[in-house]
Amino acid sequence: MTTVSKTRKRYSHAELHQVIEAHHRFRTGRSGGVRALLAFADLSGLAMASCNLAEADLSGANLRGANLSDCNLDRATLFGADLRDADLEGASLVGANLRGASLRGANLTRANLFKADLRDGSIKATDLGGNLHALSMKTGPSELSTARLLNANLTEADMTGAIATHTDFTDCILRSAKLARANLSNARLAGANLENADLSATNLRGAELDGAILIGAKMELTDLHGASMKNILTDKLAGKPMTELGTSIDELVQQHLLWVETGGRDGKPADLSNFDLRQAPSLTRANLTALKAEKATLYGLDLEGAMLQGAKLQGADLRTCRLFGADLRGAQLQGAMLNHADLRDANFDPLPIAPGREFATNLEGAHLRCADLRGARLRRAVLRGADLTEANLSNADLQDSTLDGAKFTQARKAASA
Repeated sequence: MTTVSKTRKRYSHAELHQVIEAHHRFRTGRSGGVRALLAFADLSGLAMASCNLAEADLSGANLRGANLSDCNLDRATLFGADLRDADLEGASLVGANLRGASLRGANLTRANLFKADLRDGSIKATDLGGNLHALSMKTGPSELSTARLLNANLTEADMTGAIATHTDFTDCILRSAKLARANLSNARLAGANLENADLSATNLRGAELDGAILIGAKMELTDLHGASMKNILTDKLAGKPMTELGTSIDELVQQHLLWVETGGRDGKPADLSNFDLRQAPSLTRANLTALKAEKATLYGLDLEGAMLQGAKLQGADLRTCRLFGADLRGAQLQGAMLNHADLRDANFDPLPIAPGREFATNLEGAHLRCADLRGARLRRAVLRGADLTEANLSNADLQDSTLDGAKFTQARKAASA
């Protein structure tokens, strides 16, 4: 392939700050504003944390080892950019053009790559005769080998043909992502959500997919030789079918409510244990006090504001469930899976059962990885051995809770504990 050279301009921190300031003025419509045009610039090793470079042109730029954590790079052009070993933790790259970019060894923990373009590509330049030549700094597929994308959002991202060998996608959201013909051999996808993802002809040899969600995933010609796929969730039933309930969910809820309101004299308590309830209708604000649903599959259900006081949910699959504002006082959730669940403002406080007596909420051994627990009440809750890796506990109340052996790796801290 014919190549041409391109002289790079090395920017100092002061010069880069001026460019970023002018770009901010440009984006806010203020005088003196100029879009950041940093194509082929040498920005390696520079600190740009929390800066706003949305819609900037960084085509072919050398950003190797740069600090771009919490940076706004939405819709930025990073075509063919060198981002090897860059720190992009918490960065926003919504709709960014990363075609042909190298992200080898980069840290993309919690990065938002919604609808990002990571297909292959090559940078072109025109010589004096008008002929196109490929520049030598980058050509071919996007590369993410050995990169870290823990809890990153790659929803609807296009990674067709990308190279991501030995890459860590633990707990990553890859819903409707395009991964056809990508090389993900020996990648770690434990707990990843690949719902409706295109994995056609994808190389997943030796990959770890334990606990991954593969509902609706396209897997024609997918190479899974040597892959670990324990406890995956697919379109196959994950429990008893709802047809065995003998009635509709709505009727079941009504009978349960009558049982609750009459103190057990009328109606019938709902027992959903071991059922696959993924096709159930929304249960928003439903009164399910003392519900029994041990080891039930409730993945993705809308339970916003539901009353689940004293519910028996041991071992239940509540991943990605919407439980915003739900009342879970005294609920038994030992070993339950709540990864990526929306638990904002949920109430896990003890349930009063008599004057001076209360029943603590039990989350012993529960999986709460990447759960959103902002503003949740967890006073005196039992969290012994629970996994809260990457959970968001901002403004959560953990006063007097039992935390022996609980994992809080990279969890955002609670206001009180």
